[in-house]
Amino acid sequence: MLYIRVLVVSSVGYSTVYCVKRDCFRFHFTTSFQDTESLQVVYISWRRVNNVKMMILLYGDLPKNKENIIYLANHQSTVDWIIADILAIRQNALGHVRYVLKDGLKWLPLYGCYFSQHGGIYVKRSAKFNETEMRKKLRRYMNAETPMYLVIFPEGTRYNPELTKVISASQTFAAKEGLAVLKHVLTPRIKATHVAFDSLKNYLDAIYDVTVAFEGTIDDKGQRKEAPSMAEFLCKECPKIHIHIDRIDRKDVPEEQARMRRWLHERFEIKDKLLIEFYDSLDPERRNKFPGESVNSKLSLKKTLPSLLILSGLTAGMLMTEAGRKLYVKTWVYGTLIGCLWVSIKA
Repeated sequence: MLYIRVLVVSSVGYSTVYCVKRDCFRFHFTTSFQDTESLQVVYISWRRVNNVKMMILLYGDLPKNKENIIYLANHQSTVDWIIADILAIRQNALGHVRYVLKDGLKWLPLYGCYFSQHGGIYVKRSAKFNETEMRKKLRRYMNAETPMYLVIFPEGTRYNPELTKVISASQTFAAKEGLAVLKHVLTPRIKATHVAFDSLKNYLDAIYDVTVAFEGTIDDKGQRKEAPSMAEFLCKECPKIHIHIDRIDRKDVPEEQARMRRWLHERFEIKDKLLIEFYDSLDPERRNKFPGESVNSKLSLKKTLPSLLILSGLTAGMLMTEAGRKLYVKTWVYGTLIGCLWVSIKA
């Protein structure tokens, strides 16, 4: 469980940095570096140390340079968080990743507080959505010139083919609103996406429209199965992950909310067509892949090994002493309590 230990150490260090350098969010350089180190070690831990076999295939636009972007993706599993990191690391932007998260996640031990301190934004649904607070946070980041790789899952909840009532309710809502009914994704919600784009439009370079499919999630009857969980992804063999990316320039995104709502739904119609082709194509040669050429995405040891050595060394030093082990346990206990108190006031 090296990746958990590393993030505990990272959380302790981050909290210290935040308390000292909280003014005007000038901590973003330090925390971006720290997050890059800790998340790279998570990545290499399960890929190389645990010998997990997996292939990542990329399609469409493959941005290489750092940009300030909003990342919009279909949502199937907690693995989707790691997939955003997998793409960001290829642009050397891993420490710039920030998430829009549902409000209940702020109570996660340690991580709830950590995500908020690192620029994550917790949002409530429907009438409880606090637009003013979200705009305030985003403008604060923008004014501080904080690098922005903002991840949003517009569906608002995970698509699980076994939750037929959720899918049916989503499809009924779309039909009622005169929108196309979608099969392999849920009807997207516009609020968080519109507020994010409207607040950052003069700061952003582009929107990345990302569609993800997990190979091996079709049963013997040809029915789609639930996507792998985080534990399955990290510990078991996950043959291939297919990721399609459309880079959409900022100027090509409508600004008015009603037009953006239609635009966002059209983007999800495109996702749905890609996934129908992936899962349901009558031609076996066209199933289990997206249209077009794919690139087998690999990371070199040079990109990940230094992070592994640095943070595993710090972790080992902590756990090899009695004082370090006590600190490890106390971090979980007191860090969780303090974190819950902090997010109840600030997040």
